Amino acid sequence: MATLQDISVAATINILSALAFLVAFAILRLQPFNDRVYFPKWYLKGIRGSPRRSGAFVSKFVNLDCRTYLRFLNWMPVALKMPEPELIDHAGLDSAVFIRIYLLGLKIFVPLAVLAFAVLVPVNWTGKSLQNIKDLTFSDIDKLSISNVPTGSNRFWAHIVMQYVFSFWTCYVLYKEYKIIATMRLHFIASENRRPDQFTVIVRNVPPDPDESVSEHIEHFFCVNHPDYYLTHRVVYNANKLAKLVEEKKSLQNWLTYYQNKYERNPEKKPTTKTGFCGLWGTKVDAVDHYAAKMEKLCEAEAAERERVITDPKAIMSAAFVSFKTRWGAAVCAQTQQSRNPTIWLTEWAPEPRDIYWDNLAIPYVELTIRRLLMAVAVFFLTFFFMIPIAFVQSIANIDGIEKVLPFLKSLMEMNVIKSFIQGFLPGIALKIFLILLPTILTIMSKIEGHISLSSLERRTAGKYYLFILVNVFLGSIITGTAFQQLHKFINQSPTEIPKTVGVSIPMKATFFITYIMVDGWAGVAAEILRLVPLIMFHLKNAFLVKTEQDREQAMDPGCLNFSISEPRIQLYFLLGLVYAAVTPILLPFIIIFFSFAYMVFRHQIINVYDQKYESGAAFWPSVHQRVIIGLMISQLLLMGLLNTKDFSKSTPFLIVLPVLTFWFHRFCNGRFESAFVRFPLQEAMVKDTLERATEPNLNLKNYLQDAYIHPVFKGGEFERPEVIDEEENSPLVATKRSSYISSKHGSEKCLLILNY
Repeated sequence: MATLQDISVAATINILSALAFLVAFAILRLQPFNDRVYFPKWYLKGIRGSPRRSGAFVSKFVNLDCRTYLRFLNWMPVALKMPEPELIDHAGLDSAVFIRIYLLGLKIFVPLAVLAFAVLVPVNWTGKSLQNIKDLTFSDIDKLSISNVPTGSNRFWAHIVMQYVFSFWTCYVLYKEYKIIATMRLHFIASENRRPDQFTVIVRNVPPDPDESVSEHIEHFFCVNHPDYYLTHRVVYNANKLAKLVEEKKSLQNWLTYYQNKYERNPEKKPTTKTGFCGLWGTKVDAVDHYAAKMEKLCEAEAAERERVITDPKAIMSAAFVSFKTRWGAAVCAQTQQSRNPTIWLTEWAPEPRDIYWDNLAIPYVELTIRRLLMAVAVFFLTFFFMIPIAFVQSIANIDGIEKVLPFLKSLMEMNVIKSFIQGFLPGIALKIFLILLPTILTIMSKIEGHISLSSLERRTAGKYYLFILVNVFLGSIITGTAFQQLHKFINQSPTEIPKTVGVSIPMKATFFITYIMVDGWAGVAAEILRLVPLIMFHLKNAFLVKTEQDREQAMDPGCLNFSISEPRIQLYFLLGLVYAAVTPILLPFIIIFFSFAYMVFRHQIINVYDQKYESGAAFWPSVHQRVIIGLMISQLLLMGLLNTKDFSKSTPFLIVLPVLTFWFHRFCNGRFESAFVRFPLQEAMVKDTLERATEPNLNLKNYLQDAYIHPVFKGGEFERPEVIDEEENSPLVATKRSSYISSKHGSEKCLLILNY
């Protein structure tokens, strides 16, 4: 059980760690040779160039101007100055809305903290119930929680009333924010520049045709069913093997460049390598000749595979990107059913070209249901069986656990400083380390499910990660903390006393979450701004691979907002704040510090560092809203259960209403705003089309779209333009290779197909 002293030690460690990271960042960012690490976004936009300093040679690498070090913290106010409209133009709507999640946390929890400290903390502190329970370990922090209120006391009415206040305030803020984000999204869509995805849908599960190729069949179908708006299409190729060869070629090119640079620096000694695994064993050979020969073989294999993809009909998938003459025509096609058979000719909005996950376009549509079923089962087992190792880690990450595993350290454990460090800091950092590999595992599972866009992959991964955090980090930590730490009391007391012990123990777990917030939310966020790994990798690449300015630009790693990891972690803080606001309010200031600090840090990163891979127009916001609602409902149900263990069951009729009202509120918000995130209003589409025709009457839309959805491996080569089939603008008839439906053995099928058209 962490005491106030333990929490103080943990706070000191994390505050000093955060300050060390911030000071290191403030100094490193001022050095000219780190400029591309801490301001890559401006380089990618072409606004910033490499610092050029006259004078001493050392000044090209180290900032010798002492005056700049006096203002080393000026990045903080600068990060807050950029207005939101300018931020949207600079970084995109996804980034601007992501930052608003932190603002949402502040809008919810600052008023909650004021009310909780004004009303509930005095009620809890004066309860003086814990002193009357024999053999129960507690700390001064627990005296501020609901555990300190006597069983059956009328003081619990204060917690019930405040839970109503907290719930209504949270719903009010969520409604206002949902409304603002929906308006921002519609305005963004209406005002953004022309993009290929505004005119394009993706059609999947194209039925086979015995007389026509996939491309001809698609052209025929859309010329018949969308004769006034169909413009062109591009079929999807299974180029996954070719893409792997291209990636392997890039890796070999890096090694070849490295050894060529090494030889140029020291021409007297030729670099060598071994032919075995990673150059660790095998025959020693000339490194430049070795990698040059491997590159030549790989180029031949790549050319052969490229030719096969282009010429082999089996490489063409039953899917295509179909483009239309207007946004209105694309919206109608994307948002309607194309055939009386709802399992074929499936259309949806095409992701923007940067957002496409090309590997999954080659997955046959019929496999998707099976893949997603298997991954759902895998997620279930991963989530619930992962609780076992987490419980093990939590059980040994304390004084008793370490003494059992390492008994010879018992005398060292009794020292106050060591004891406070272990109880106040070690559990949080142990859980943090244990969860490092989890996002990678969940991302792989989402890819196996077959989603075709990076944004949908990240949203699905975020959903899995949130479920995992909810079950293992939140519920798992509470259950293990209750069951393991109080197990001997359960055995030696009467059954009627067990619910009371559980009711007292759950609020006491707040001390563990306080340490986790400080490790993950304070020191972790400060480490994010330091960018230690990108800093090291940039200088390694700069030393061994960079020859030209273009190479130096490619060596930059600006990174991006990783929604699949960041958003579920933020949701944990929403969950903790909502659950403990009426139970242990002392946790709220730690959460407020996290939201404030993270808002400033990530705003700076968005402005100066991150370069987003795609733009979804804040399509993730309904998921954010839903998960906050889930956290709110969990807080209401847990308080109701907790009060029942405190012999205050008469509160149930009053508290059972809250989850029902909250669920109704969620349905209301979805009905009111969700359509703005899943559909494109035809009215907006028509307005943009009309304005475009008036301002650009000579626009050649076909030329603009023809290479938008070409696979990246085909760009820049001799096969840059695979076959593109488009409609014949001057012909009123639809071309077809079918000579006669009557004479065809598939005649009856053709007649039915025409009727379906």
